[in-house]
Amino acid sequence: MSADVSKLLKKIAADDVKFIRLQFCDVPGIPKNAAIPADYAEKSLTEGTWFDGSSIEGFTRIEESDMLLKADPSSYQVLPWRPQEGKVARFMCDVYTYGNKPFEGDPRYILKRQMAEAAKMGFTFNTGPELEFFLFNLVDGKPTTQFADQGCYFDLAPNDKAEDVRREIVLALKSMGLEIEMSHHEVAASQHEIDFKYADALTTADRAMTFKFATKAIALKHGLHASFMAKPIGGINGSGMHTHGSLAKGGKNAFYDANAKDGLSDTCIYYIGGLLKHAKAITRVANPTINSYKRLVPGYEAPCYISWSTTNRSAQIRIPAARGNSTRAEFRSPDPMCNPYLTFACLLAAGLDGIKNKIMPPDPTNTNIYHLSAKDRKKMKIDMLPGSLAEAQAALLKDDVICNALGAHVVETLSNIAEAETDAFRLTVHQWELDRYLATY
Repeated sequence: MSADVSKLLKKIAADDVKFIRLQFCDVPGIPKNAAIPADYAEKSLTEGTWFDGSSIEGFTRIEESDMLLKADPSSYQVLPWRPQEGKVARFMCDVYTYGNKPFEGDPRYILKRQMAEAAKMGFTFNTGPELEFFLFNLVDGKPTTQFADQGCYFDLAPNDKAEDVRREIVLALKSMGLEIEMSHHEVAASQHEIDFKYADALTTADRAMTFKFATKAIALKHGLHASFMAKPIGGINGSGMHTHGSLAKGGKNAFYDANAKDGLSDTCIYYIGGLLKHAKAITRVANPTINSYKRLVPGYEAPCYISWSTTNRSAQIRIPAARGNSTRAEFRSPDPMCNPYLTFACLLAAGLDGIKNKIMPPDPTNTNIYHLSAKDRKKMKIDMLPGSLAEAQAALLKDDVICNALGAHVVETLSNIAEAETDAFRLTVHQWELDRYLATY
């Protein structure tokens, strides 16, 4: 047993931890876990913990079901909302198969693999997502779309239940090591946002999973349901996961060049070119459900046009005003239903392709794209993002760079999911159809 494991076991004992959750996520990005008594922590940290992967979405066939969870020691955290006597802690885990091989369908491994490609070029990939979510009332223990508050953007309501929940979420996340930069009420009623400080992409993806897990658990304590659904209610803003990304080399921001136009280095420009080139394929991963495409429509602040700008928030990629070490590209189309590991891996693969092949983006679009006619957009060579899950899946299958980044196993899984979801939606008679046609015909 290594000295680091020995030290960690002593900390687990000192923290009075009785149960440990071994967390990972499936291909769609749903968090999964297995709980073990703290007595088995040493075995999990040294040998791993076997489990049946055949029932996990996108993992493996039943005849190849035995899989191994290996706890990442650096991810140890006590869950602050659990009882303080006989505490519960968690580790994020990597998934392995026989022969001590990383599992090709493990989203965490896919991101690690892509980050290793960046490292070969001398780059570290940093990300900072902005996750929006709704807090809805529970009725008879079931989620509804009833608002828990009627606030709007940056509202202050000291006696509001939702604000108290947001405060408790922030305190819990801070105790788990996340550096919270801002929390506030979003545009729609009962919609909120909590932003945490950027870090390398793997750390950030782990934190995004922790964020969603903690938010749901704490909301439930208050009789509320936290929903990260992209568009739970028609006619109002949906929830996004704007993702800020940058590359560092030698400890310095590789996107900044004081002598270049707008302070943006060639590396940054080529990175943007790569993102724009592969935007349609990335959309399949960054916007993974049928519901996602009800958010990507004009008029609700969500981008639907493939473009970039240094000022324009209607563009898909925005370059915030800060320069120096804060120079970054904000990719605005993802929603919080996405798998952050896979989404970050796709963004990095696209950006590296742009850098390797010196892909120049078109001129930035600094006018409101929503106000342009179709003729003007065509003249400016502004294309649209996919309008449906099926269209995005087709774009993914045509994109070798993104498919290679994900690997054959995950691409096959995404194809199966898209086909099943599209068929189920197509065959369902929806309330809108009954309201529209039943009485008339």
